[in-house]
Amino acid sequence: MTSVSVNYEIRRQLNTIRTTGGHRSVNDLLHEMIRTHKMLKMKGEIDTLRERMKMAVDVDVDHLAERLNLAPFKV
Repeated sequence: MTSVSVNYEIRRQLNTIRTTGGHRSVNDLLHEMIRTHKMLKMKGEIDTLRERMKMAVDVDVDHLAERLNLAPFKV
């Protein structure tokens, strides 16, 4: 991992979290935090996608076909 310069207080907090979380190193802690953050972000995107899919399922097909017949292009 790339070396990053941080102040003493941040280094102390990272080491405290590392020891209480049972991680072998600060790198392991950071990898875990990044992975968790990505998973939560993906979960949020999946929830949004599910909501949009539910909205698409609720569309009345007959109404949609009727609207498409009014389109200025051939369907």
